[in-house]
Amino acid sequence: MSDEHRETGTGWPQPVEPVRPPGPAGEPDPRPDAPDADELSPLVPGEPSREQPSESGDDDGATVNLAEVASAEVGPSAGPAGRRVSSAAVMIAALLALLGFTLVVQLKTTSTDPTLAATRQEDLVRIFSDLDSREKRLQQDIEGLEDSQRQLRSGEQGRQAALEEATKRADELGILAGTLPARGPGLAVRFEPGGKPIRADRVLDAVQELRGAGAEAMQISGGDRASARIIASTYFLDGAGDALVVDGRPLTGPYTITVIGDPETMRTALNIPGGVAASVRGDGGNVSVEDREVAEVSALHAPLKLEHARPVS
Repeated sequence: MSDEHRETGTGWPQPVEPVRPPGPAGEPDPRPDAPDADELSPLVPGEPSREQPSESGDDDGATVNLAEVASAEVGPSAGPAGRRVSSAAVMIAALLALLGFTLVVQLKTTSTDPTLAATRQEDLVRIFSDLDSREKRLQQDIEGLEDSQRQLRSGEQGRQAALEEATKRADELGILAGTLPARGPGLAVRFEPGGKPIRADRVLDAVQELRGAGAEAMQISGGDRASARIIASTYFLDGAGDALVVDGRPLTGPYTITVIGDPETMRTALNIPGGVAASVRGDGGNVSVEDREVAEVSALHAPLKLEHARPVS
């Protein structure tokens, strides 16, 4: 398409009107191939000329297909835009799929623990507080061990620090083994039977929950004031009648567990929904918890004689 065609905006060439040679008006055109004067008059209606496409390929007088011209003008510029739209659509679809997968995984993760889902908000807050307290306690233990390590490596004070550290460890192991008495803040947990006796598995559950809450020393006492130290190897059995057998020693109810540790954390552990307190109350009994500023664990356990285990030097 020539520049003349683009200037018109239609794609059609400007019609070329026949030029009349100069001469007096009203006289016939002397040219032999001149058209009749009536044909040139605008007052005489004539049939519109139907031009045939030129076979010579010349732009003058040629018929132009407007649809082809429009597609030729618009076509090349529409391709990249279409590709850009397609790439953006693919990216959006991928992001939406990833978001959906993440939501599904999150929902499955949060719905895997039916116990926590049914727990009240207050209980969840207490559980979180217990975990936070345990984390702080472990962090303090780590700091204490790191400080002990620095003192042992300090040179001149190494021997004295090693002796003090050995004494401290011996006392701690003695408390854990039940061969030394202990005192400190804690709780007094009392189990009172109701329609059913307090079973051995209920007492064992209480001991496990207290250990999980950071209990450091425990003993159990019966209604006849007999006591037994609770250590790692302690076992509980249902005895004759309503008695409870602890490491082979029979105790009668009601039973009181004296425990040393963080009172608030241990209280929360005992009162968790579905825990030992709820189980005992479900059997018709009752569990009462009393804070002790100074809890005394005075019952001792006989030292265990090792027959096979030896320390590694």
